[in-house]
Amino acid sequence: MIFVFASNNAHKLAEVRPILAPIQVLSLEDIGCCIDVQETGTTLEENSMIKAQTIAQWLTAHPTHSTIDGIIADDTGLEIDALHGQPGVFTARWAGEGHRDGDNRRKALRELEGQTQRGAQFRTVITLITPHITHQLSGCVRGQIAVQEYGEGGFGYDPIFIPDGYDRTFAELSSEIKNTISHRARALQALQLFIQQSQI
Repeated sequence: MIFVFASNNAHKLAEVRPILAPIQVLSLEDIGCCIDVQETGTTLEENSMIKAQTIAQWLTAHPTHSTIDGIIADDTGLEIDALHGQPGVFTARWAGEGHRDGDNRRKALRELEGQTQRGAQFRTVITLITPHITHQLSGCVRGQIAVQEYGEGGFGYDPIFIPDGYDRTFAELSSEIKNTISHRARALQALQLFIQQSQI
């Protein structure tokens, strides 16, 4: 089976491909799609659906890709309890358009300065579109926001997120561990099970 993952994010692709194997996962670059999908939704569910539908429409207009069995798209949000679920859908651009991951992390640490309640969760919503099915699944991991950055691995907020049951951040954990317990991993595992049971 061949799926298109509606992203060119190398970090995400590195997580997605081993979990969904033996399904072949192509990036947007792999299929020659240069669309910059505008995430205009107000929820993770809406943004995930917008991405998947946009790429599905592009594929319909480019029938040379008829061997593709489906599209998967994800949207992920960090939801911090003390900040009433922020940054949520604005996770990737919380510090402003054009800012880097480090700017987002520093904003989170500033917002929680002096705060003892540092509970948070990462949540991923995945949309699957095939010629016969449109379906959404989600994965969530609870944890705490660290008081400073730790670790060199991962990406995004990984250096400040300590998953429940561990005393290290995602950035300090091996990719093997992270790809077992992360929000995206859990959503992908649910997707893999759904694909098997649906006999797509």
